[in-house]
Amino acid sequence: MIRITASILIDEREIEESFIRASGPGGQNVNKLATAVQLRFDVRRSPSLPGDVRERLEGLAGRRLSLDGVLIITAQCHRTQERNRQDARDRLVELIRRASVRPVFRHKTKPTAGSRRRRLEAKSHRSVTKRLRADVADE
Repeated sequence: MIRITASILIDEREIEESFIRASGPGGQNVNKLATAVQLRFDVRRSPSLPGDVRERLEGLAGRRLSLDGVLIITAQCHRTQERNRQDARDRLVELIRRASVRPVFRHKTKPTAGSRRRRLEAKSHRSVTKRLRADVADE
């Protein structure tokens, strides 16, 4: 079990990992060994995620989410398979942790009388400044 938060635990059987060859420099290591990790996590069918977290996770995943609702994370920055595997899992945990935080909704408030007065004074001051810049008409 992977602990995300105090209330969210994900079973390791829900995560599917496949190892692929990494791209970029690295010589023989990159050409011969499958060190990159492609982690797949089915967001829509996961029994571990509450509904609101699932919706926020789908929004946060962006292009990493397939049409079937599978989150795909590819890790290939490290030279070893184990470090890439841990990096992919850490990124998954961080993404789910961010999705588990409820957004704080802003309560609309009306502007105070003082702020309205200051706004109108600033507008009139600006108006006077612009009026003084205008060309003086010949009499």
